Parts: sequence; structure tokens; C-alpha cells
Amino acid sequence: MATANINVRTDAAIKAQAQQIFESIGLDLSTAVNLFLRQTVKANNLPFVVGVHTEENITAKRASHYGVWKGKYSLPKDFDEPLDDFKEYM
Repeated sequence: MATANINVRTDAAIKAQAQQIFESIGLDLSTAVNLFLRQTVKANNLPFVVGVHTEENITAKRASHYGVWKGKYSLPKDFDEPLDDFKEYM
């Protein structure tokens, strides 16, 4: 796989806060950015909802993503499945 560099300007405080969060879950900034890019490609869209987050539209998004069964959310069968795409970065 050929690699490419990306240069991004961002607020230093936001970068530091994000890095702390990523480190707490075992990721570095580069891996987190790669996760974002791969999920964007996989979804053919942003991998999150942009806009006003009300309880109603969050519930609707979760229901459409996970499916609703008897009024309750069903969870993915294998939580590790999305991570398979990123094993080479970890």
C-alpha cells in the first residue's frame, strides 16, 4: 500500500485534547485520522451526523444504524469487526 502525507492545521488545544482521548483508548493521532478516513470511504459520507444533536435525531440515527427490534436497539454481533480494517495500523 502506497502512503501519502497529510498536513492539517488545527487549534493546538484541540489537538492536545484529542491526542489524550486517543491515547486513552490505545490510538495515536495518525491511526485515529486513518480510522476517520477509512470510515468516510466505507460510508461514502461523513461517519457521523453533522448538525444539531437533539435526543430525537440521535435516537433516529441509532435506530437506522443498528436497527430496532421490539422497540429496543440491537447491537452489532461482533464489536471487533470494524477493527479488522485497522489491524495493520495498531
